[in-house]
Amino acid sequence: MDTDLEQQPLTLRPMALADLSRVHQIDVLSFSVPWSERSFRFELTENKNASVWVAELAMPDGKKEIVGMIVMWVILDEAHVATIAVHPDYRGRGIGQRLLARGLLAVYQRGARMAFLEVRRSNLVAQQMYKKFGFRVDGKRLRYYRDNNEDALLMKLDTIEPEELHALLA
Repeated sequence: MDTDLEQQPLTLRPMALADLSRVHQIDVLSFSVPWSERSFRFELTENKNASVWVAELAMPDGKKEIVGMIVMWVILDEAHVATIAVHPDYRGRGIGQRLLARGLLAVYQRGARMAFLEVRRSNLVAQQMYKKFGFRVDGKRLRYYRDNNEDALLMKLDTIEPEELHALLA
């Protein structure tokens, strides 16, 4: 996009039912095995352990556009990043980092003190972002991705640090 992200206010807010079509569209553009729109609806309306957020940009014409999303689950004191994606047109602008920071702060407020996720072995960009947060490789899940049998790296964040997350949100 021509307009610089700094000139377009970004809002991180809880996902709403009206967002589901756009969230699903971003997921389809981002993953070879996307979630169904029904899965996102379940996370939003039925899964009490889910924390679901969107990133919304104010566009130059005054409209707002959802450009990213994150779904996290809280189980006792652990959080799991179920999915996170940014629309391809808006990647490389720090939106994913801000979404992850917001998601981790939200689950921290719900009692999570550590976090886990799986990431494709080949997804080096995502791995670098996760490492910035303190995630480290803690294992692997062999042939985890059913589309091509690629291994997943299991990454763990031992301690969610709210102060550091606030800095990454800025």
